[in-house]
Amino acid sequence: MPPVSNLKARVLVVEDEAKMRDSVVEGLALEGWAVESAGDGQKAIELLDQHAFDLLVLDWNMPGLDGLDVLRHLRSRGTLTPVLMLTIRDTVSDRVAGLESGADDYLTKPFAFAELLARSRALLRRSVLVGNQPLQYEDLRLDVRARAAYRGEE
Repeated sequence: MPPVSNLKARVLVVEDEAKMRDSVVEGLALEGWAVESAGDGQKAIELLDQHAFDLLVLDWNMPGLDGLDVLRHLRSRGTLTPVLMLTIRDTVSDRVAGLESGADDYLTKPFAFAELLARSRALLRRSVLVGNQPLQYEDLRLDVRARAAYRGEE
């Protein structure tokens, strides 16, 4: 298996503060990752419904649909995409609520970009190791989680 640093991860960054969002997007793009972004929960849900992502970096506090709403939507669909929750909320009960709602990791603002990057890499490593996505070659697909193999639709 190639090291995570060689993988071109597809990441969705959801953050309503434009400067923060742009900074995170730029930093992850400099790592060679394909990064898309959304400034609110509704746009995030639209993107998540249209595309598969390897990682979701998700702000909790947003107007309208907040990060927990987006996270619940994602998990209700059975999607196992790793989620790194970014938030100003720093109490133990907040961290527990975020993790219990389906986040895989939690990072409080302000944060060092190096830590966000390290946590993102760790989440990507874990998702590769547990086989988050089915393996596919031409019309042969292996869903490791479901323990099922398919040729075409059979």
